[in-house]
Amino acid sequence: MAPDSSRSHRGRTAARGTARLLAAAGLVLDAYVHARLAGRYDGVTATISQGLLFRIEAALAALAAVLVLVWRRPAADTFAWLVATGGLALLLLYTYVDIGAPGPLPDMYEPGWSADKKPAALAQAVASLATAFLLLTRTRGLARQRR
Repeated sequence: MAPDSSRSHRGRTAARGTARLLAAAGLVLDAYVHARLAGRYDGVTATISQGLLFRIEAALAALAAVLVLVWRRPAADTFAWLVATGGLALLLLYTYVDIGAPGPLPDMYEPGWSADKKPAALAQAVASLATAFLLLTRTRGLARQRR
């Protein structure tokens, strides 16, 4: 390997490692916020309570954080991207649009940005961008396909 190529590889490895840490940190913060707030939202119910949905989000985010650090496969990165991006999309939707109570879900419309919502949104955005970077910069699978 040429010196420039080796330096480029180290830089790419460092960037991907940093992205994994950022993704995991964002997902862990997301999990923490949702787990901490779940009890406050148990009273917001339809067939399913908002508290239960928060606990599910917390569990999915925690699992995604572990997978993105440990498994390091496209499936794990995709799962983490879906959890982070889906969580952010729902947070933004329920902040800006009052869609009511669709089906078994409770009415979760909560306009405004609370002290808890801001870090959760930032954490989800960071995790979403970091996992998108991981998915878009993956080369090993592409090199195998070209052979």
